[in-house]
Amino acid sequence: MTNDVNEMNRSIIAEFRENAGKVGGRFEAASILLLHSTGAKSGAERINPLAYQPVGDAHVVFASKAGAPTNPDWYHNLVANPDSSIEVGTETIEVRARVAAGDEREQIWSTQKQNNAVFAGYESKAGNRTIPVVILERR
Repeated sequence: MTNDVNEMNRSIIAEFRENAGKVGGRFEAASILLLHSTGAKSGAERINPLAYQPVGDAHVVFASKAGAPTNPDWYHNLVANPDSSIEVGTETIEVRARVAAGDEREQIWSTQKQNNAVFAGYESKAGNRTIPVVILERR
């Protein structure tokens, strides 16, 4: 499954870059960014296409991993190395990641579930795991 996900991500990244940040298919209506993170163990650069929600000047991403019981690798990378960058449209932005908590998290997460019902499904599938909400603020 990992190879399938990696191939899908490579395809989305290529399409994103070829079309000034736009992708089609099942992600056509979604706001997508490319997250560049540094591997927590490897130190290697990783790039992940992610749905995001704009909140003020920040971009917010969700460590849903489609409702899996564990957090995605990119989340662990950001916790270990919070300084990263994102590609939004044709712009590259230097960001610092922080994990939202309390009322801030709940407000953003509720909005995301209202805007994109698939995230409510991910929450149900995740069971006892609270899906992290990660705020990417400009540096």
